[in-house]
Amino acid sequence: MIRPNAEVSNENTLGRLFKKNNKTIIGIFTTVLALLFISPYIYIVLTSIKPSSDAISPSPTFFPRELSLENYVTIFNQMPIVKYFFNSFITASISTILAVFLGSLAAYGLSRFSSKTGNIFLLLTLCVRMIPMISIAIPMYIIINGMGLIDTRIALIITYTAINVPFAIWLMIGFFNNVPKEFDEAARIDGCNIFTAFIKVILPVSLPGLATAAIFCFMLAWNDFLFALLLTSTNAKTATVGISEFLTAYNLDLGPMTAAAVSFSLPVMVFSILVQRYIVSGMTLGAVKE
Repeated sequence: MIRPNAEVSNENTLGRLFKKNNKTIIGIFTTVLALLFISPYIYIVLTSIKPSSDAISPSPTFFPRELSLENYVTIFNQMPIVKYFFNSFITASISTILAVFLGSLAAYGLSRFSSKTGNIFLLLTLCVRMIPMISIAIPMYIIINGMGLIDTRIALIITYTAINVPFAIWLMIGFFNNVPKEFDEAARIDGCNIFTAFIKVILPVSLPGLATAAIFCFMLAWNDFLFALLLTSTNAKTATVGISEFLTAYNLDLGPMTAAAVSFSLPVMVFSILVQRYIVSGMTLGAVKE
């Protein structure tokens, strides 16, 4: 029996309304969940623009009663925060460049010249990456101290590079496996050797992967606290260690501490938002194997 056209039309209308409301419900749920996750950071930002007395008040408020830049002025007067930021930027940037380049070289070799030895090496790099950082902190300190590099930027650069290389290898090998070997053969026919083909042909094709690896390596080095605390004291101290100095056994300068935390995190957050599409596309392409 054929149903009337009016009944079919009503069912289609109800279906469209359900789909529309379903998207709205999902949107509201996602928004609420996102607000819950970022609410601590919002509180830190709002606390940083409160007067210091309000930041440590026994009856704190979420929104500031009055706006003040006192905490931001304090962090520049009480400590060489610019120097700490510079140390963090230099060590994170140089270690990221080295880790991505060395990791890409190793990943390219493992991708193009696979063997049982290479597979064992790849497995070992995964095992190294899975080791908790706290377990290698003391051996790393002994090695760096033996080299006479304590409290230098070079010590942090070496440490961050060693930590990030295994991650870069595992991330980049997925990209190189998806690059056809015909590209290498075409470059060799044009007179390129293996290294030149890697630099001029393979790396430009793998830019999304390089961007993704660089972003994650930079974030790890930028946010590190353990090794920065262990391997530095004065000259090479980074921003993460500097921020922790506001918390002592006898005092907590919550206002300046939140101002320093916002100043430290805001550039990275803006950078992450700007390169978000590279992170998403990079992780997706690197995970697909043809």
